[in-house]
Formats: sequence, C-alpha cells, structure tokens
Amino acid sequence: MRLLYGWVGLLSVVSTAGFAVTQTQGRDIYRFCAVCHGDNGEGKADIGAPRLAGMERWYVEEQLTKFKQGLRGTHPQDVAGMRMRPMAKFLKTTAEIKAVSAYVADLKTKQPSMATLTGSWVKGEMHYKMCVACHGADGRGNTQLKAPSLVNKSDWYLLTQLRNYKAGIRGGDPVKDPVASSMRPITTTLDQQAMIDVVVYIQGLK
Repeated sequence: MRLLYGWVGLLSVVSTAGFAVTQTQGRDIYRFCAVCHGDNGEGKADIGAPRLAGMERWYVEEQLTKFKQGLRGTHPQDVAGMRMRPMAKFLKTTAEIKAVSAYVADLKTKQPSMATLTGSWVKGEMHYKMCVACHGADGRGNTQLKAPSLVNKSDWYLLTQLRNYKAGIRGGDPVKDPVASSMRPITTTLDQQAMIDVVVYIQGLK
C-alpha cells in the first residue's frame, strides 16, 4: 500500500507542477513499473509481465491509453491486463503517458528474450504470410497501420496475445477498438499448434 500511495503522490506532484513532463519524470514514473517489468524492461514471465525494452513509443502510448480508457484489460479472463488498468489510471495526463512511454522506448537490456516454445519454423513461416501485410516481412511493424514490431518480444507473450485475440479477450469490440479487433479474423484461422509455430518463426526474425 505504501508503494501505491507513493506513486499517487509522485504523479500528483508531476501533474500539478505546471511544467511539461519530461523524460526525467518518465524515469521516475517507471520506477513503479519496474516492480513488475524489471529495471531494464526485461519483463517477468512468472507474473505475466511482458518485456518492454525497445517497444515503440507510439505503441506504448496507445496501449497505456487503452488501459486507462477501459478499451483493454476489462475482460475477466485477462488477468494481466486487469492488473494494468489501475496502474494506467494513475497517469493523469497525456504528458505523463508520453513521458513514461518515451522512457520505455529508450530502455536497453542485455538480457535476451529466452525461448520457451518449441514448434515448426517452416510451418510458422507459412502462417506468417498472413501477417506480412501489416507487420512486414521482417516483423518490424508499420506505424501507419498501427501494427507494432514483433521482434524481440517474449514468445510466451506473443502466444498469449494470439490466444486472447482469438477468444475475444482482447479486441473483442470492433466498435471500441477496431485496430485490435482486426486481429481476430486472422487468429481464428490458427489452432494452438499453428500459433506456436508462427511465434517460433517470429522469434527467428530477430
């Protein structure tokens, strides 16, 4: 509880100080994110906290905003997402979201994303053809299409999100979140093994 109130106090000061929130404040805010995501954004698989280091600034901003607005993390089966919602709500201003997103985008970690899945790279390459139009042949994403980079992401996290999209746990409302919901028709064509295979292929892109 002291940690939570400490964060509230910090964000209150940052919000009312009367100056633009800078990356220095982003670093200070991130101290509370580090509890789950690690000091260098390496993530913690055992608690479902994904690797953040190197995520695009625009994508982090967008996801924090979705958590804050209730467009993500509201489904009862999305335990990790539900944990993020109250955290995002403590970011009172757009400036705070931008500050911590900028800090996350600049994070560097020497800790590699360890493979936890075993599948067919060849079959994964075949399935990945459906992803190329948005995420690119190199998996680097497309900002204009709001398709994030897939490289250097934890394989368990990518698999979890594919499952969530397929089940409607994430992007289940095409009206509220048309970008996320566009993933569902693709994931419905994949069974469990196909999802593993495509993630294994994506891991090879790095």
